[in-house]
Amino acid sequence: MSTPHPTAGQAAGCPVSGTPATTARLYGPGLDGDAMPALYEALRGAHGPVAPVSVAPGIDAWLVLGHRELLRLTREEQDFSHDPRRWSRLREGRVPADAPILPMVGWRPALLFADGQQHRRMRAAVSDALAGINGHELRRGVRSTAEDLIAGFAARGEADLVAGYARMLPMRVIAGLLGLDERTGRELVDAVGGLVSATSGAADASRRMGAILQGLIERKRRVRGDDIVSSLLHHPARLTDEEVLHNLVVMFVAGNQTTVNWIATALRVLLCDPALRSSLSGGHLSVDDALDLVLWRFPPTQNFPARYATRDMRFGGQDIRAGDMLILGLAAANADPEVLPADGAPVVGNRSHLAFGAGPHTCPAQDPARLITRTAVDTIRHRLPDLELAVPESELKWVNSPWSKGLGTLPVRFTSPLSPSGPAPSGAPGAPAPA
Repeated sequence: MSTPHPTAGQAAGCPVSGTPATTARLYGPGLDGDAMPALYEALRGAHGPVAPVSVAPGIDAWLVLGHRELLRLTREEQDFSHDPRRWSRLREGRVPADAPILPMVGWRPALLFADGQQHRRMRAAVSDALAGINGHELRRGVRSTAEDLIAGFAARGEADLVAGYARMLPMRVIAGLLGLDERTGRELVDAVGGLVSATSGAADASRRMGAILQGLIERKRRVRGDDIVSSLLHHPARLTDEEVLHNLVVMFVAGNQTTVNWIATALRVLLCDPALRSSLSGGHLSVDDALDLVLWRFPPTQNFPARYATRDMRFGGQDIRAGDMLILGLAAANADPEVLPADGAPVVGNRSHLAFGAGPHTCPAQDPARLITRTAVDTIRHRLPDLELAVPESELKWVNSPWSKGLGTLPVRFTSPLSPSGPAPSGAPGAPAPA
């Protein structure tokens, strides 16, 4: 078998299939957004739509690269479970307690780790809580927060749009939707970041995150507010406090970082693609069209763990055993030649991408995420119409991660901004809210 990619690294043997092989690593250095597409295509060429990989030293899995296969993986719960307690390696005690993959796949009482009726019960509560968000108020809140952030760096004529805009805006908006003040929202973001980094500080980060959310839940049990936490606590599905806590973790982790990546990447594409920018300015493309092209080419989450086979089966040309872990290769499936036109370019207006997953577990927050992203991109385009990159495009770097597709920095320069269109609305979800 050929070497998948020189920068990805290899692990001797293929414990997934039990046959001698060279298995690509989805961990370690060299896994930034520039290297990963070549790795996917090398794996597709060597193995087809499902390829053996290792997600940590000595921990094997299957990466699902094919669009059709990923649809089956996400839709057929009878064959592919979300419950990590089905993972054979974990059941057999063969996952070290400090394995970097464990914080992402350890079981919790949340919709992300449930199947069937239990999943439907929790998803109903989460979906209804998200559906209760007033879109008009959310848009006003996002615009107000965006203008606040822009005002903070406008006088300098330069900024890093990752650190100073894309990373700050969703945090403030989501903190408001949860009913957190800005300071506590920032503490929660820091704690979640420490948890998913899977470093030695992950355990402490997990405790801090739990304490913040538990305190919030206790307050909202006593005094109901107009926020997502209160909606979850008082939903007819009767979620326990523990279920509310862990579903909030899922919503916050997924919602915050995904939206950060989407905003930053959309701005990068608009700054680096003059034809796309011209089409957008000339009205030939809508902002939503541009956002969908970003989701096709640079999905904010490129790989997502995990599903677990419920039985032995032949899948994607591979022999899968009951209890095997399968990784959702969202970026690879979006680039599957089987679903793209001959030139390999996504079709404008086509939303059959898998950036938000598919099936019963399709991301329930994609509508508010799109509204936040669209408003963030629109606001800065109109406030800073001469925005341009401050460095050559070749110097822009993706964060080193096999899971997230995010920019490290996006340095820009500009002249004086246009005046805001009107006063910032008060009491909007994007503004600091009382806990």
